[in-house]
Amino acid sequence: MKKTLLTLVFIFALSVVNAQETPKDSTKAWTRKGNISLLFSQSSYNKEWLGGGTSNIAGNFGLNYDFNYKKNDVVWDNKFILAYGLSKIKGNERTAKTDDRLEINSLWGKKASGNWFYSAYFNFKTQMDTGLDNKSGLRISHFFSPAYFQMGPGMLWKKNENLSVNIAPAAAKAIFVHDHFTEFGPSFGVLQGDNSRFEFGASVSAYYKVNVMTNVSIQNRLNLYSNYLDDPQNVDFDYQLNVVMKINKYLSANIAVQAIYDDNAIRGVQVGQLFGLGVNYGL
Repeated sequence: MKKTLLTLVFIFALSVVNAQETPKDSTKAWTRKGNISLLFSQSSYNKEWLGGGTSNIAGNFGLNYDFNYKKNDVVWDNKFILAYGLSKIKGNERTAKTDDRLEINSLWGKKASGNWFYSAYFNFKTQMDTGLDNKSGLRISHFFSPAYFQMGPGMLWKKNENLSVNIAPAAAKAIFVHDHFTEFGPSFGVLQGDNSRFEFGASVSAYYKVNVMTNVSIQNRLNLYSNYLDDPQNVDFDYQLNVVMKINKYLSANIAVQAIYDDNAIRGVQVGQLFGLGVNYGL
């Protein structure tokens, strides 16, 4: 399954690269840009290594692709995010996922006044591969389980391409899981015996990118959601930090940090981080 999935990921990535071989026309309303990254790490120790250690190998693939529209008083920003990573530790029979994300963001706006726009947004998030419990090895997730959808009208404040905030006071949220995950209890906030959960609340999303110095950029993404129907004071959040330090046209060091709090799925903050040196290709 994992080999097939990685093959499909690379085929898709190559098709995106090939699609960008034609020169961009700056006079067109649509603009497209993206980045493909491949990060690898490897550690090897012999039996006599005094400090101790376990040989391992890991790899991460990432694709970020934007296709945006701007004409007259209308803007429409779309982002596709795909990330997948595996790690293999010597002596362990199975590989472990280090990252697995598939996300689509779409934000439409029509100018109201100044930097303000009437807006509507859509967000979809899921994973591509099966997730296993670290201790028991039991399957706890797979493609489209869970799957998250959010949408709603609101107001967008957009100063430029690197700084924007969208406020949606009437946002719908839906969570879907396969019913075999809720057969014996709740899963990802979906109650036992159900395969979906509906929420209605308020959403705030913000984006900020800054170039702190030559060839070093920092991207910040923050999404907040409060469910009016159940404990609105417990605000879910998803914060993503991505630091790219370019060495040359194709090589860079990447630091990625993600912090998540989901009041229905787990009562605690989850933090994931990734650091690697790898190959980057700008689309």
